[in-house]
Amino acid sequence: MTTYGYARVSTTDQNLTIQIEALRKAGCEVIREEKKTGTTREGLTELDSLMTFLRSGDTLMVTRIERLARSIGDLQDIVRALKAKGVALKATEQPIDTGTAAGKAFLDMLGVFAEFETNLRKERQMEGIAKAKAAGVYKGRKPSIDVARIKDMQNQGLGATAIAKQLRITRASVYRVVSKASAG
Repeated sequence: MTTYGYARVSTTDQNLTIQIEALRKAGCEVIREEKKTGTTREGLTELDSLMTFLRSGDTLMVTRIERLARSIGDLQDIVRALKAKGVALKATEQPIDTGTAAGKAFLDMLGVFAEFETNLRKERQMEGIAKAKAAGVYKGRKPSIDVARIKDMQNQGLGATAIAKQLRITRASVYRVVSKASAG
């Protein structure tokens, strides 16, 4: 019976120190950590590793439930997988214990709120972008591909593979530029 910790932040410039310290203080013997978004379960390799080697009687500990998942569907999938293995889920900062009915209910409520918060953040971001576009401020990301250079290289007789290698871009990007040029 081992207590495993899982710490996650969304971006590489965020710090995991506070979560790791809290998990150590809670008695976690092994702590897995990653810096990836939790809006989807895809790509959470450390979480996947934990899910693979957790055994009956073990406990998975997080500081807050949104560190585990930001969508209620993903959270429920994780909880079901843990339950099937006989693994308990606990949080250091929230009264979550999947071994009790109240703990399960609280877990579901927190999952709904985490998903709601993510959706609100996306809505605010889209509103801000729309407002900036209307004001003529938002132009999107600056182009990373020099279209004129691709056309020049193509006119010099270079093929898509050679152009892509020289410019350190994908052949698909070269083909996109070429097809837009011939269509327009």
